[in-house]
Amino acid sequence: MSLECSRHVHVPQTSRKEELRAILGNPTPLGVMGFILSLTPLACDLMEWRGAGGFGAATVGTAYFFGGLLMILAAVLEFILGNTFIFVVFSSYAAFWLSLATTLTPFYAAYTAYEPSDPTNPGFNNSYEFQTPAFFEVFMGLLCFIYLICSIRTNLCFMVIFLALTLGFSFLAGTSWQLANGNADLSRSLKKTGGACLFVGAMSGWYFLLVQMLASVDFPFTLPVGDLSRIIGGASDKGAKEV
Repeated sequence: MSLECSRHVHVPQTSRKEELRAILGNPTPLGVMGFILSLTPLACDLMEWRGAGGFGAATVGTAYFFGGLLMILAAVLEFILGNTFIFVVFSSYAAFWLSLATTLTPFYAAYTAYEPSDPTNPGFNNSYEFQTPAFFEVFMGLLCFIYLICSIRTNLCFMVIFLALTLGFSFLAGTSWQLANGNADLSRSLKKTGGACLFVGAMSGWYFLLVQMLASVDFPFTLPVGDLSRIIGGASDKGAKEV
């Protein structure tokens, strides 16, 4: 992983890390690839392109293996390299994709408890089925907002991704709550808007993947990612100046 490439994701260079990168390579493109290949189809599904629907149930395998397996592998490698921010981001999104995939897998019967015909739930309210997942979406949005703040020290690509995800999860939470309230038309509009936000984030991810892959083969030119680490100094930079 070159110095220029590491700067794109705010990875400090040390001799030990350089030795590990020479052995292991750069795991960041692997994690990004797993993320965008899970996110992009879901975004298209939410926007109902070509009549798609089902909240990604038809691509549950993608969530398991691209979003889950590949991102966990990339996260472990980032952990070994000591890249805390990227390690945490990849780990949390891997957990999200695995959680979504598990919920959508019939074997786990996640929605069985919400069946109105279940004799153990007399007088059950169907809105509970939609109220509950909205809270998860709200707090996923909060997590993405924290990442957005941290990304101010990285690059514009990451900022666009985390901003889009923050907005996307917020709209999806609104989708669930409005559906629980019986406002199907408003819920559908919010779902499409949330899907559009996720699509914007996915496109930023595709661009960042291209940047990383070009750097990996020592391409004769590099594409800009909007490096912010030079503009917004860190606490260690201030300490070095004081010394």
